[in-house]
Amino acid sequence: MHLHALATAVPPATFTQAECWEIVQRSDVRQRLKKRSMLILQSILRGDHGIATRHFAAPDVEHVFDRTADELNAIFRAEAPRLAGQALTAALEQAGLRAADLDALLVCTCSGYLCPGVTSYVAEQLGLRPNAFLQDLVGLGCGAAIPTLRAASHVLAAQPGAIVACVAVEICSAAFYLDDDPGVLISACLFSDGAAATLWRSTPGPTGLRASDFATLHLPAERDKLRFEQRAGKLRNLLHRSVPELAAGAVGQLWAGRGPRPVAQVVVHPGGRDVIHALAPVLSPHRLDASTLTLSRNGNMSSPSVLFALEETLRTARPGPDGDFWLVSFGAGFSAHSCRIGPSHDQAH
Repeated sequence: MHLHALATAVPPATFTQAECWEIVQRSDVRQRLKKRSMLILQSILRGDHGIATRHFAAPDVEHVFDRTADELNAIFRAEAPRLAGQALTAALEQAGLRAADLDALLVCTCSGYLCPGVTSYVAEQLGLRPNAFLQDLVGLGCGAAIPTLRAASHVLAAQPGAIVACVAVEICSAAFYLDDDPGVLISACLFSDGAAATLWRSTPGPTGLRASDFATLHLPAERDKLRFEQRAGKLRNLLHRSVPELAAGAVGQLWAGRGPRPVAQVVVHPGGRDVIHALAPVLSPHRLDASTLTLSRNGNMSSPSVLFALEETLRTARPGPDGDFWLVSFGAGFSAHSCRIGPSHDQAH
């Protein structure tokens, strides 16, 4: 399938890590946390851990840790469709299309739950046709963007003339939770909000790029190392200290099975500084500069992050005769997913 547009969006509210530390200091949450927990937060937010700024859609983020589960869900319900719609509108403008031209809309998210899903709200907001196919993919965590693209390829295989939109959107600020667990504390220092939209058709488009060779790996025995659970109705992120090594091992397995076609650049989900450091030797000699820059500018946005990194990579490079781009994401499950981005005119995929 061929890429016709890629656009991203972040909320306008931007915070440095130092500003986030100031918010914590002013918050009542410091009364609930142990001194050791406050020292962990200070070390990450005041130190150099690969993140310069993050973007939050939740209003009055200073009070985010005091909100009820219902209030957090209301924030997700308002902000996820808004941010997804912003990214999709930009992608449609790039491709010279209208929302009414879309035959299918696929949205992945894990930072909130709606029924009907985010697709229903975005379809109403942008004016999709009543007979457009809507599909929500929920629960795939940070790795969700690539499986969503794979689902789009199946839609196009069944309906070759279709125009398919994929949106990865996360409002992590609607899923912030704090207690004295180190993994929970680290999560609160990493995650951010963002959305990425792509448009796909069965025929080549203005980007000159196509996606192919999807692969996936599931390790359910490691499920409890990285997943959401619920506490008092709120989402609480479980993040085990072994996740960087777990990600490196899973990505290494996919990398080993990538096939003989050359790879010019690797684009990875920037889960965090330690994750990128663990992946670097596995993917050497390929540099992970775009992922590192994405992490610095935006933090870990969960599912959209790998597409932000792809967008950054495309600013200075294109796949071609020297090789494809190899995209890889990973997250809850534990799972990892990959695909190739190559030139549309190349039939060797």
